[in-house]
Amino acid sequence: MTGAMAPTKPLTAHDLCDRCGAPAYVRVILPGPSELLFCAHHNRQHAPALAKVALEIHDETGRLTGKPGASAATGR
Repeated sequence: MTGAMAPTKPLTAHDLCDRCGAPAYVRVILPGPSELLFCAHHNRQHAPALAKVALEIHDETGRLTGKPGASAATGR
């Protein structure tokens, strides 16, 4: 892939976990481009495998604790 990736848009109440339908707090950008959305629980469950294949992981789970700056977007 060449060029810069577009910034990841924030998750909203309309974004739901692809595994269970709960509110999504993590967006995983995969090659293709395609994406997966996960709740905090399913993100923890699949994080090791996703980290190996993801182009970017946008994690907003910090919103669950209410701690400012706890969320992070990571890219490779």
